[in-house]
Amino acid sequence: MGLKIWLDGKLVDKDDAKVSVFDHGLLYGDGVFEGIRVYDSRIFENDAHIKRLFESARAIRLKIRLTQDELAKAMEETVKANNIVNGYIRLLVTRGVGTLGLNPFLCENSCIIIIADKIQLYPEELYEKGMKIISANTVRNHPLAIPPQIKSMNYLNNILAKIEALDNNVMEAIMYNHEGFVAEATGDNVFIVKDGVVYTPPVESGSLEGITRKVVIKLAKEEKICVVEKNLTKFDLYVCDEFFLTGTAAEVIGIVDIDGRTISEGKPGPITTKLREKFFKYAHGKE
Repeated sequence: MGLKIWLDGKLVDKDDAKVSVFDHGLLYGDGVFEGIRVYDSRIFENDAHIKRLFESARAIRLKIRLTQDELAKAMEETVKANNIVNGYIRLLVTRGVGTLGLNPFLCENSCIIIIADKIQLYPEELYEKGMKIISANTVRNHPLAIPPQIKSMNYLNNILAKIEALDNNVMEAIMYNHEGFVAEATGDNVFIVKDGVVYTPPVESGSLEGITRKVVIKLAKEEKICVVEKNLTKFDLYVCDEFFLTGTAAEVIGIVDIDGRTISEGKPGPITTKLREKFFKYAHGKE
């Protein structure tokens, strides 16, 4: 059975899942999206993802033509139709078909797309041994230009930093804001550990308020690990005891080298390992 895509109210074959060339999502990146995991046939943190999607849409004055409950049911239908047990959902809402001009209010109806498929994970070896990354020269978008809380379809800022990472033969890059503070990685949130305390940049620094980030902070606090949100510098990353990233696809992955500087002993640390294990149990409903 081929992949089924939910497109504006019905499931269609992958080859028939098409949008107009006049859709402003294509023309201008005008739209919002969520990346959501499926564990053991359950949609992970479904309510949190849908809430964030609607908030992103509200912020850009994009009307979603379904209620939150209807959208949740549509995702469940798509997961079931594709027999996804452990996989990934890409949920998109574009501005819809309009003119060649920028005016979003000439787009009559938004377009909703739900893709449920397998997911490309980092190799297991990277979780065991840790990952090497670099600092990007591409500066994170100014928070007053595009609020980081909006998960928009325009990812060019992140893509440019991702290109820098790939050019340096690594999978990720850290992006810094206009003041030189750590914002986020190209697709993940940033955490470090220093003297037993976990630090992560505040949303105001230019990072998306990640769903996985929230879960990991909650799990850390359950373990009586102190978590502090504060601005971090490149120096903080270089001299930390542990370093890890969190994200829908990445889950929790340790960083062992940045810009040629080895982090501590060059392997994922004890707090990183504990939080990864706790996240795995939580995601699979074992906690």
